[in-house]
Amino acid sequence: MNTKLNANRLQNLIVILVLILITSCASRQDVVYFQDEVASESDTIAYFHEISYKTDDMLTIDVSAIDPEAAKPFNLAAVSYNTESVISAQGSLKMQTYLLDANGNIEFPVIGTLKLGGLTRAEATLFLKEKLAEYIKDPIVNIRLANFTITVLGEVNKPGTFTVADERISLSEALGLAGDLTIWGKRDNVFLIRENNGKKQYAKLDLTSIKVLNSPNYYLAQNDVIYVEPNSAKVKQSAYNQNSVVWISAIATLATIAAIVIR
Repeated sequence: MNTKLNANRLQNLIVILVLILITSCASRQDVVYFQDEVASESDTIAYFHEISYKTDDMLTIDVSAIDPEAAKPFNLAAVSYNTESVISAQGSLKMQTYLLDANGNIEFPVIGTLKLGGLTRAEATLFLKEKLAEYIKDPIVNIRLANFTITVLGEVNKPGTFTVADERISLSEALGLAGDLTIWGKRDNVFLIRENNGKKQYAKLDLTSIKVLNSPNYYLAQNDVIYVEPNSAKVKQSAYNQNSVVWISAIATLATIAAIVIR
């Protein structure tokens, strides 16, 4: 009778240990990013209109005119990264960029220091045309931002930082670059982080609602960060101890040995 009682107690103990291992889940706080602020897009992030250039932006500036020779001194020489001595017509040349310094300035050929920080592309283009008009008749200026990037993190198939060529990208397009959300992604709570005038702003967007297409934050700004939170099923799954299978196997083996000895 005592032997049978001991065997039952041992079995109960084993069941309890297995349950502890299986249910020893980490909480949401151990898995999810950006938990300490409750954000709504209406009161935390400003409407994004047009890009304004700022420190560390890299710009390509192309100047042209009716007289190509007149415009030539105002263009940086293109650089080739091709190791071959002959450059193909398809284009192995890459335009050099201007880096805005801490004061938002660049050093422009012939003219010298120009402050472009805080200007939109339209404003910077007009500003340069006015400066160039002293040297060139009817100058044409084309400015592009070379390092427009967005970052997508969390429950997407290909998280990472992506360079955007046309300086305009929507939330849907950004998630497309990241391979779309995984099945574990929380679609009604996509977190957006944006830096504006040195301050971090944030918003949460609901992809399950068609209203997100009309959100003022549907189109992203440079250096925006998108974070897709894992759903509760993913949180629970990630919380299982990776060594649980090993421990359960070891306990089962010990239980078998103990049962044989008790008998």
